[in-house]
Amino acid sequence: MFRKSFTRKCLCVILHAIAISGAMAEDLPKLIAHRGASHEAPENTMAAFRLAWEQGADGIEADFLLSKDGQVVCIHDKDTKKTGSQNLLVSNSTLKELRAIEYGSWKHPKFKGESIPILSDILDALPQDKWFFLEIKDTEKIVMPIAEILRARQANKDRVVIISFNGEVIKKCREILPEYRTCLLHSLKDFRENGQAEKYLAQLRASQCQGLAYKEDPAIPAKWLTKAVDEDGLLATWTVNSPEPAIRAIGCGVDFIITDRPRSLRAELKASLKK
Repeated sequence: MFRKSFTRKCLCVILHAIAISGAMAEDLPKLIAHRGASHEAPENTMAAFRLAWEQGADGIEADFLLSKDGQVVCIHDKDTKKTGSQNLLVSNSTLKELRAIEYGSWKHPKFKGESIPILSDILDALPQDKWFFLEIKDTEKIVMPIAEILRARQANKDRVVIISFNGEVIKKCREILPEYRTCLLHSLKDFRENGQAEKYLAQLRASQCQGLAYKEDPAIPAKWLTKAVDEDGLLATWTVNSPEPAIRAIGCGVDFIITDRPRSLRAELKASLKK
């Protein structure tokens, strides 16, 4: 069970009204490094993941697409324009072609030469006690290749969580990978508009997900989030890089905070909550 007892009471979401002891400041939700420690290192690279672990992040989040030759590659966009030294369409490129370009110098010259990782690279390096939020950016076709890799690497079922914005992908994961937990990603945009809360709840139920990863927004009440994930469901929020929205999310009972700044945010939260 992941929901902490003090968060179920819907703590106040504004910092100056939170009466949390120093001990609770040590008991923060798990901090998950968004595409690795992507504030300081090039996103979705081994450099970013290694830095996240070095900074004490409780886990990492990474994005995956399928290459032309069926490799599960770690990249957010459907092409390499943003992070690669050349622009290739991932689905039309082989792993060899994707690895012929580099993915680090756009962030800083010291990262020049970073390669695009594949899922097995990350699993081989993943510390046993760290969480891994595996985001599927592709269609259902990628689920079976992911399943084969997770099982071949004996990935920790207690620490790997599969996430996607696509409800059909989540359903396919529940069918093919029932041993791994899933969370539906959702922006919950325009939550307060008439009928939206009920619509989003129906989408969650239809996906058969075991949790929700939502975009942090003060418009979304803790009571609805608790209902959305039930007692044992996972609750995560993204992408939170400063104390105020993080504290608001803690007040809503989140288990995980996905952030670009794991080390800095942890220090800032501990300082804020001890006041």
